[in-house]
Amino acid sequence: MSFFDEADEPQTARRTTPRTAPTRRRRSGTGRRPPSDRQSIQVRRAVAAVGLLIIVILIALGVHSCQVSARNSALKDYSNNVSSLIQQSDQTGAQFFNVLSSGASSSNATNLQNQINQTRANADKQLGSAGKINVPNQVKVAQQNLLLALQMRSDGIANVATEIQPALGTSTSQDAVNAIAADMARFYASDVLYKSYTVPQIVNALHAANIAVGGADGVTINSGQFLPDVQWVLPSFIASELHVALPHSGTNGKVAPGLHGHSLDSVSVGGTTLQTGSANAIPASPPPTFMLNFTNGGQNTETNVICKVTVSGTTDSGQTIVPQTTAGQHGSCQVTLKSAPTKGTSTVDATIAPVPGEKNTSNNSLSFPMTFQ
Repeated sequence: MSFFDEADEPQTARRTTPRTAPTRRRRSGTGRRPPSDRQSIQVRRAVAAVGLLIIVILIALGVHSCQVSARNSALKDYSNNVSSLIQQSDQTGAQFFNVLSSGASSSNATNLQNQINQTRANADKQLGSAGKINVPNQVKVAQQNLLLALQMRSDGIANVATEIQPALGTSTSQDAVNAIAADMARFYASDVLYKSYTVPQIVNALHAANIAVGGADGVTINSGQFLPDVQWVLPSFIASELHVALPHSGTNGKVAPGLHGHSLDSVSVGGTTLQTGSANAIPASPPPTFMLNFTNGGQNTETNVICKVTVSGTTDSGQTIVPQTTAGQHGSCQVTLKSAPTKGTSTVDATIAPVPGEKNTSNNSLSFPMTFQ
């Protein structure tokens, strides 16, 4: 064998050895996921959807709960604000009527008018405050009635302030007192408007929201009253409180000719006659009833005669009206104090109010030193 033959063999052998290419695994099927994978995905999607729905429901319930809580809080706040304002308004009314009953006369008419104007300023302030409170939709009508009631009180006080000086005069007292009586009717109407309309409307709104009213845990509703006594709508009562004499109703409203007037003869409590010059002692509670014995010493029949008892230096008082007394005849009236007086020593003043045409009033009153036990 030649050198070249030996050299060629390995090359020939290498060329004749076949090369094998690596084989690739072919995917089976069409490329879709197995059925078990698709079911798992659908389950996870369903669970996610249910969870999302629950979250949405919880959010909606939370929002609704917050809205209900806010609405109820607004109703409670409104009710509390109204109760506070009415309490303040009733206090203004008490101050106003105390001023009118404080012993008015023509000599202090200007001072009395100034005091009345001070109470009007308070009434205006309360009206302004009422207009600024937050009003839920459920009580819009109640708010309108509240504002009207407070407006009537403010207007009434303003009108009385205008009429007080003429009422304490002589020539115009009748017309002025009648005008004041009309404003007293305005006060009475404001009480009706508040108690019969505003209060029920607020209570209905609270009940509709399942909010308790009254009791230890319920919302407190103030049902106070501005006008202390319905007798204030009577001109004769007003004239008595202002210590002015009005002419009898009759021809041209003139006082009948002749002597007019009464004398207070004695006062008793529980059958015991009170003494003017020595101490008297009676129970303070229940509120005592005083029997006033008087005589019509004039020449005319008198009508609407007012009997009044007052504990000096306090607001404790009582009053009654005798429809008619006869000339030259004795009469009596019972007066019960509106509230039990404070225990202790005081002075009690009993009075038969002057009637129109009465000139001598020195015997119309008696005063007694009193110890309330």
